[in-house]
Amino acid sequence: MSGNKGTKRIFLDSQVTYRIKIQGCLEEIWSDRLAGMKITMNIQVYQDSVTTLVGRVKDQSELIGVLNSLYELRMPLLSLEIIPEKEDRGGE
Repeated sequence: MSGNKGTKRIFLDSQVTYRIKIQGCLEEIWSDRLAGMKITMNIQVYQDSVTTLVGRVKDQSELIGVLNSLYELRMPLLSLEIIPEKEDRGGE
């Protein structure tokens, strides 16, 4: 397996900050069920709304729990990305 220079290796038990985008609207009250992630809605009038969740999860197991909760809520996943540590420290 080859890696890019400067890319931090991720392990199953790594704490990582993720940005998850889902289709539809999800209110902030769901944050506790979703590992305390910050929830921001982008409501669109003539197209599907997008909700963005940003937060640090303790490991891959907790990430899977968040994704399973979104699945149970019938929220289609649009994207999932790792936020680099330098961007994470600088704030969103």
